[in-house]
Amino acid sequence: MKVSGYSGVLAAVLAVLCGCTVQPAGGGDAKGHSPVHIDLPHSPAPAGTTSAPASTAPDPDPASTAPAPAPSAVETDPPHIVFTRGDTGTGVRGLQARLRQVAWLFDGPTGTYDDLTAQAVRGFQGKRGLPQTGETDAVTWRRLVRMTHRPGKWELYLMGGQPAAAPDPRCLTGRVLCISKTSRTLRWMIDGRTVSKMSVRFGAQYTPTREGVFHVYWKSRHHVSTLYHSSMPYAMFFSGGQAVHYSYDFAARGYAGGSHGCVNVRDEAAVADLFAQVRSGDKVVVSW
Repeated sequence: MKVSGYSGVLAAVLAVLCGCTVQPAGGGDAKGHSPVHIDLPHSPAPAGTTSAPASTAPDPDPASTAPAPAPSAVETDPPHIVFTRGDTGTGVRGLQARLRQVAWLFDGPTGTYDDLTAQAVRGFQGKRGLPQTGETDAVTWRRLVRMTHRPGKWELYLMGGQPAAAPDPRCLTGRVLCISKTSRTLRWMIDGRTVSKMSVRFGAQYTPTREGVFHVYWKSRHHVSTLYHSSMPYAMFFSGGQAVHYSYDFAARGYAGGSHGCVNVRDEAAVADLFAQVRSGDKVVVSW
């Protein structure tokens, strides 16, 4: 009994001398000390007095110790939509040009987010395990950008639709077919007023379209080239065998091809209307 009593007293003394408190996680000082802090009294309590109770740490904030939710339980905002059906503009042209680069789109660019564009985006998304929404969200856009290069001007306007350059000063009087090689466009102008505009294509490297001031000297609605045996509907001849006319190849391939020197138009309705208005003797200006 004496031994057990002595052991109990010894245990009590040790508890006072070596009493410790555990700080809440992250509750240590700013120097990164251990969260376990041992308080050693400088001297034992005087005889006949009651020793102060060992200090205890405050209860931790329940919110700070709550387990983090599983990743699947974390709510996330839906991906930001970059482009969707009905959108128009150069941004959509850029998207379409990039889809052409990876062989998911074969028409355009048109600058309008249509059904063909949505279908191409769905295919691209499905191939890469992304949700097949047909809308270009931020994730889809970043993936496409990593796989492609920035489209050049004539990739963006491969099938036409580019803005026309300002008219050459020689186009500001009279009835003029004002043709710009810089913007690849034709303006039909009467007394300085633009009646219509359309995209055009020129001769290839070894058969360039001549530049200068000319006049329409012959019109041929169903013309066929005697030299190349190719169809040249709505032909308006202005310099030797060179003419403004509709081109099936331009309509199909855009600027991927070229002519034998003629000024090609890909919009058949537009060139048909132009053919009906232009007269023999009207001026033709071809310039850079």
